[in-house]
Amino acid sequence: MQAESVAATPRTPERWDEMSASEEQAIERELDPPFTILRPAGPPTPFVFCSPHSGRIYTEHFLSKSRLDPVSLRRSEDYYVDELFASVADYGVPLLAARFPRAYLDVNREPYELDPELFHDVLPDWANAQSIRVVGGLGTIARIVADGEEIYRAPLRLEDALTRIDRLYWPFHKALEALIEDAKRQFGYAVLVDCHSMPSALVAQSAGQRPDMVLGDRFGTSCDPRLTRFLRAALAGLGYDVQMNRPYAGGYITEHYGRPLRGIHAIQIEVNRGLYVNERTLVRTAGFGELSNNLARLAARIATEVPLLMERKAAAE
Repeated sequence: MQAESVAATPRTPERWDEMSASEEQAIERELDPPFTILRPAGPPTPFVFCSPHSGRIYTEHFLSKSRLDPVSLRRSEDYYVDELFASVADYGVPLLAARFPRAYLDVNREPYELDPELFHDVLPDWANAQSIRVVGGLGTIARIVADGEEIYRAPLRLEDALTRIDRLYWPFHKALEALIEDAKRQFGYAVLVDCHSMPSALVAQSAGQRPDMVLGDRFGTSCDPRLTRFLRAALAGLGYDVQMNRPYAGGYITEHYGRPLRGIHAIQIEVNRGLYVNERTLVRTAGFGELSNNLARLAARIATEVPLLMERKAAAE
C-alpha cells in the first residue's frame, strides 16, 4: 500500500490582506498537503474509508491565536484513528485522512457553519449561523474544544475562516467525492465508512456500561440496512459491544454522501477511546495493537463478503 499526499488547490487572490496572507502562509508552510490518501496495492473494493478528525498538525500561526496549550487543543481530536484503520489499504480500500486538526477546521460540517460569536465581522447571509452545531460552539471553525474550553484569545477575521475553507475544506471533499465516484464507477455502488473515536466517559448507558463501538446510519437513511446489519454483526463477532445511532447517528459527511437510492451508502463508526488510548496522557495503550488487528480482520471480511451480499441484493430485486 502507498500513502499519497495531495497538495492544496492554489487559491485565487480575490480576497487578500495581511491577515489572510498569514493564514495562507501557515497552511502552505505546515499543511501542504492538507491530507493523505492511503491507496491500496491490492484489488479494489467498493469501500472508501475516511478519517476527518485525526489530523494532528497544529500550525504555529494557529497556536499563536489560541489561548489553549497543544494538549488541550487535542481534546477535540480523534486520536490515531487514521493509524487504527490504516490496514484497510491491505484489502483494497483507500483511506483518506486529514492532516489538519478538527480544532482548526472541521470538514464534518457544512462548509459555512459559522459562529457569529467567533468573528469580528458580520457574517454574510449565506452562512449557516444557527445550526445546532454552531450554537454548541462546534461549527466549521470551532469556537470551543470538545471539553467546552474557548479556543481563541480574541475574535477572528472572517477572511481567515474563508482561507481555511478554500484551502483545506474544499480540497478534502473534492478528494472524497473522487474516491466515492471511482468506486461507484467500478462496482455500480460505493460504501463510505466515516471513522471517528468517542470519549469513553461520555457514552455511558443508564446501566453504567459503555459501548465499544457506535454505528451511525442516520437512523437507516444513509446506508442499506443489510450493510449496517452486516457491519454490526461483524464487529459483534469480534467481541465488541456495538450500539446503533445513539449517541452518534452520523455527522455531515454521513448525511451528505449517504444516498442509498443512488448507490452510495455511508455509515459512521465511533470507536471508544478507552479501548486503545490513555485519554489523560493521549498515549496508546496495549489495547491499540489488538484493536488495530481486529479492524484489519473486519476489512478482510468486508472486502470479500460485502460484494457477495450486494450481488444477492441486486439479484433479489
